[in-house]
Amino acid sequence: LSFGVVTTSLMQSSSLISIITISFLSAGLITLTAGIGIIFGANLGTTTGAWLVAAFGLKVNISVYAMPMLVFGVILLLQKNKTLKGIGYVLAGLGFLFLGIHYMKEGFDAFKDRIDLTAYAVTGYKGVLLFTLIGMLATVVMQSSHATLVLIITALAAQQITYENALALAIGANLGTTITAIIGSLGANVNGRRLAAAHLIFNAVTAAVAITFISQLSKAVDMISVWLSIADDNYTLKLAIFHSIFNAIGILLMLPLIPTLERFLRKVLHKRVRTVAQPRYLHKVTTELSDTVIEAVRNETLHLYDNAFNIIAGGLRLRPDDVRCQEPLQAIIQARHRQPAIEVDSQYNITIKDLYSSIVEYISQALPEMTPAQAEKLFSFRAAGREIVEAIKDTKHLQKNLANYANSPNKYLRQEYDQLRLALATFLRELEHVRQQKPDESMILALDNLRLKMKKSDKELNIRLEAAIREKKITPQQATSIMNDSNYIYEATDSLVKMGEVLFSTESEEIQSTERLLKLEDDELETLLTDKS
Repeated sequence: LSFGVVTTSLMQSSSLISIITISFLSAGLITLTAGIGIIFGANLGTTTGAWLVAAFGLKVNISVYAMPMLVFGVILLLQKNKTLKGIGYVLAGLGFLFLGIHYMKEGFDAFKDRIDLTAYAVTGYKGVLLFTLIGMLATVVMQSSHATLVLIITALAAQQITYENALALAIGANLGTTITAIIGSLGANVNGRRLAAAHLIFNAVTAAVAITFISQLSKAVDMISVWLSIADDNYTLKLAIFHSIFNAIGILLMLPLIPTLERFLRKVLHKRVRTVAQPRYLHKVTTELSDTVIEAVRNETLHLYDNAFNIIAGGLRLRPDDVRCQEPLQAIIQARHRQPAIEVDSQYNITIKDLYSSIVEYISQALPEMTPAQAEKLFSFRAAGREIVEAIKDTKHLQKNLANYANSPNKYLRQEYDQLRLALATFLRELEHVRQQKPDESMILALDNLRLKMKKSDKELNIRLEAAIREKKITPQQATSIMNDSNYIYEATDSLVKMGEVLFSTESEEIQSTERLLKLEDDELETLLTDKS
């Protein structure tokens, strides 16, 4: 609650705080209860803007301070230092705010002798409801309750609206700010949508109470004004008091109900049920169609690989089409530098876990009717599926350091992680090329060539890292992180090569025999690497 009050007071934007809070909640950085507390605090914090404008903005010639703020703000914005640039944004924002208040005040003063908006004032509850709606619509259009409040206060100071209608406009502004939060939650997860709903409920309850008891609240404002020695005709400060009172009442009413509100939101807003991947080729096992069973399992395991391909590409912050296209991968990786990685765990549960389980179950049901040779083939497909799963798990291990170092200020560290992304993406692209080849003896040589490239890449990386440590480009801890991640990539590619040896090969026994003879063992790979070195 206090965090929401302080941050909104400093930033003068409850809408911005709401959107940031929704983002934090969606990322799992805060709990729903904490998010609701921040939203409550943000509503109270926005009253500070009303106090600043009413107390100082209309009584002091703030335009005198606006231009220096804008000048220094723009100068600081052009600096490379992030701290100075941040100060520049603050000064420029305040400068534009002060200038805006000044021009609104001047504008209302300019036409108050020609146009009298108070002639359109509506009294009673009809007026309250009408001007609440107007205030809400104005906030929706401007996407800022603070801007609406500034407009209301300057119009009130120029006697262009009545005090009673100004109170209703303030209530509407408070209610309209929830629309920004709702829009911000559209791309969020279920917790983000729950928080936006909590924001809407809180503001709706607060507005309903303020409208129902507006006469009593108005009398309370008069009493507080007397106590604070505020003149009876100082409607701008009285509006600020009213805005503070009805927001505080809303918090007092809703604060004890936060646990109940949270339970209600969890019950009403469920997680979107995402359909898990279903088998495409597995049908009821029939003893008469054993060859069909083998082909079905092969195709389903290839389906599993296609899903894994998408996950691994997404884990590298790339799209599957980026890897499959003919554009240079180096340029694509740079273009996708800030693209968020997919949630590997979530995608694994949706597209891999149940599908692999279905393959395993299908094979188990088919085995009793298979010949030893056919059973061996099914076992090899099951093992290929396991290699696919292992490759995804290795990709998952990369996520933490990719997130930490992919945009690191350390140029060398950033480049090495881009190289890791490039190495794995290149492997995936070349593996797809192997898959498209005609299955013959050359296929196993192509797969061995891929293994050799990845092994060589890992070895060259270790040499580079040793030099980087000596030259103080990175710390030993950072070097070990890169080494570990490079090993994860090698393990993932090795698993995919083993998968390819099974799924991409031909059914011909003669060719399979030749492939087994051509296949390089690990010690032979090491010998080749040593010879090339």
